[in-house]
Amino acid sequence: MTKNTPEIVQKQQEKSLDSLIETGQLTDLFSRSISYLRVSLTDQCNLRCLYCTPKEIEEKLSCGELLSYEELLRVIGLAVELGIRKVRLTGGEPLVRKNVISFIRRLAELPGLDDIRLTTNGVMLESMADDLFKAGIRKLNISLDTLKKERYQQITGVDIFNRVWAGIEKVEAMGFSPIKINMVALRGINDDELVDFARLTLTHNLQVRFIEFMPIGDGTLWGKERYISSEEIKERISILGELEEIKTFRMDGPARIYRFRDGDTLRGSVGFISPISHKFCDQCNRLRLTSEGRLRSCLLSDQETDLKTIIRSGGSDKDVKMALVQTILNKPKGHTILDKDGGNCHGQMSRIGG
Repeated sequence: MTKNTPEIVQKQQEKSLDSLIETGQLTDLFSRSISYLRVSLTDQCNLRCLYCTPKEIEEKLSCGELLSYEELLRVIGLAVELGIRKVRLTGGEPLVRKNVISFIRRLAELPGLDDIRLTTNGVMLESMADDLFKAGIRKLNISLDTLKKERYQQITGVDIFNRVWAGIEKVEAMGFSPIKINMVALRGINDDELVDFARLTLTHNLQVRFIEFMPIGDGTLWGKERYISSEEIKERISILGELEEIKTFRMDGPARIYRFRDGDTLRGSVGFISPISHKFCDQCNRLRLTSEGRLRSCLLSDQETDLKTIIRSGGSDKDVKMALVQTILNKPKGHTILDKDGGNCHGQMSRIGG
């Protein structure tokens, strides 16, 4: 019997990767089809949210450490050739990166890319809404953890709640849709506003999404005493009426979506993202490209592929595709963040991409 030498094993792996590349479909070892790429454009941000980036501003990446727009377009284009159909631009705050509108226009021209979305803190939304609309953005996620002006400053370090809310009102009036408001629920910090956030969906065409607090990064305020489960949130907002579940599709993401039975037919909806209490790893269809140019197949795992080095050392398009496919083949079955000896996600959220 012929012994499998390292060279033979490598050739077998390359043949397997070649086969996946040729099919134009990205499927991991657990039969999950990967069609969604989240791209962190920068780790820079104009807010200092206490649960996200508690470290000093001097620790931010330099421009040369970020992938250039040309490099990003190359990676995303190759990913689309493999089967990626949805891209979300994140950060940090993606809108603080120079010439981002021009980049989005070019991104929208990529053949085969069906869906481009943006996650933002809303600070620059009012001034950039028109340009974003013209560039092709229609779908927005806006991070907002309080509706109280004073508390907003306490959480973010900046007193600009009114500007953020003005941006939300503007994009709603312009017809951006869907507009999702992401609220990280923190016991003892903003959980007294759960009902107020849910009530927004009775008067605005918004999807308010309650996100369970996750243990990500070093030096954050994570602690079980801050955690609130989605079930508790659902129970607490039920005073507004009975919730009926809305059918969602695979490309819509992991949130479970509901709508209050009573009220105007044009009202919004309520979503619950429950990575801790209801792991949705078996449905995960995403890959992440961090602001450092590293591929990450799981938010809550520190395993990464250094794509930037491959690109800047002269890697071919096939090398980049191989890295994409191999990262997906290494995608874990599920996160073990709260398991005994399961470890912690030490990556900084502003670099991984929210």
